Amino acid sequence: MNQRITAQLQSLRLVPVIVIDDPQHAVPLGQALEAGGLPCAEVTFRTRSAREALARLSGECPNVLAGAGTVLTPGQAKEARDAGAKFIVSPGLNPQVVEYCLEHGMPVYPGIATPTEIETALRLGLSVLKFFPAEPLGGVSYLKAISAPYGSLSFMPTGGVSAANVGSYLAFSKVIACGGSWMAPSEWIAAAQFDRITNEVKAAVAAVKPEQGATTR
Repeated sequence: MNQRITAQLQSLRLVPVIVIDDPQHAVPLGQALEAGGLPCAEVTFRTRSAREALARLSGECPNVLAGAGTVLTPGQAKEARDAGAKFIVSPGLNPQVVEYCLEHGMPVYPGIATPTEIETALRLGLSVLKFFPAEPLGGVSYLKAISAPYGSLSFMPTGGVSAANVGSYLAFSKVIACGGSWMAPSEWIAAAQFDRITNEVKAAVAAVKPEQGATTR
């Protein structure tokens, strides 16, 4: 399952990072993402409604690859799993969260920022990691520097990734996908501007070409 989900993310190249306050917006949001050509969402567990929103999204939008983000504890990982999450993303590397996910066959992508964290992830048996917060840490140049000794790893940069810089990340061969909130900002979701989200997603998908991931510049 882990490899299948990772392959799906790699084919999509973009992961919309979603902050949602009203669960009633979950289904129209999923429909907007799918209509834009990007059937994927990382629903962050930053709001009280995240679990219900994720459950609605995963239950009523079966074509959308729905995952949970900002997962900080094994308890939240269980909540996300029970709500139908297909993958788990966390801002940092919490071994307890990783171990829970691995025990339950759940793909997990914890955040790393240093070589020490990368080596901890390797000991846990992980091969794909979130690079977070990407831009404040130094962007692509920093990622290339810290990933150089670890040839077998791949990364999903998130944090400050935007329409303006996503191409530079995807041009690095160790990046399988990028997470970003610019395609579906929380204020657009709250205002039910789903057509606007669809158009922004279409623009993002059109700008991302598979061959962008083929170089190691």
